[in-house]
Amino acid sequence: MYKIVSKKDLASNVKMFKVYAPRVAAKAKPGQFIILRLHEKGERIPLTITDWSKEEGTVTIVVLEAGKTTKELASMKEGDYILNFVGPLGKPAEVKYYGTVAFVGGGVGIALIYPEVRAFKEAGNKIITIIGARTKDLLIFEDELSKLSDELYVATDDDSKGHHGFVSDILKKLLEEGKHIDLVIAVGPVIMMKVISDLTRPYGIKTIVSLNPIMVDGTGMCGSCRVTVGGETKFVCVDGPEFDGHLVDFDNLIARNRRYLEEEKIALERFLSHG
Repeated sequence: MYKIVSKKDLASNVKMFKVYAPRVAAKAKPGQFIILRLHEKGERIPLTITDWSKEEGTVTIVVLEAGKTTKELASMKEGDYILNFVGPLGKPAEVKYYGTVAFVGGGVGIALIYPEVRAFKEAGNKIITIIGARTKDLLIFEDELSKLSDELYVATDDDSKGHHGFVSDILKKLLEEGKHIDLVIAVGPVIMMKVISDLTRPYGIKTIVSLNPIMVDGTGMCGSCRVTVGGETKFVCVDGPEFDGHLVDFDNLIARNRRYLEEEKIALERFLSHG
């Protein structure tokens, strides 16, 4: 059993939990994830590790209330216990000196780039961070990322803050202006990562994307997270979750990512109907 040490509302339908999991905290690295199960009848879901403290023995996760399990988790309180909390899983990010690294975070993906921004900054890189959300009230981790970034740009769909438009617009403008960037790391909705990868391809800028949205089991046993990367079949949970965005077959990924939409809808409706 894993105790919820703290809970914080970051935005509408976005919660941050700090969970006491000392063994996970002792091994966690940027880019990795955990698999949790709330109770005996709960489903397994993957969540990227946002932060950790070896001293406190805690792991921080950020959760968007989207489906049955995330809404159930969001209803839990400080002092409650999670049955299973397995990790760290997946391959860590390849952190080293590149020069100038641009991070692009969309939605809850903003929180997920935080540990990598910190790690790449500590490795001596210049950091350009671009974050975006539908509206300013959904922007998260802005202050934390601002402290680590040499340049920080904000985009909102509704023009409530920063650039009126998408994160890809900002990156495109920087590249067209001749901004030198050695590496791009994008985390967020699959379609956003596809657009970013398509944008950087003509410039020959290495682009890394995190494909954790398609994972189910998280240990390589179910095969549900298979993706095509460079013409080869890969399992996101054990071969990733990070891959070269220029090699990912995003059309196939998007199609496969929709395969459980009806079942997810039914599960959510049943959960909500029971309060």
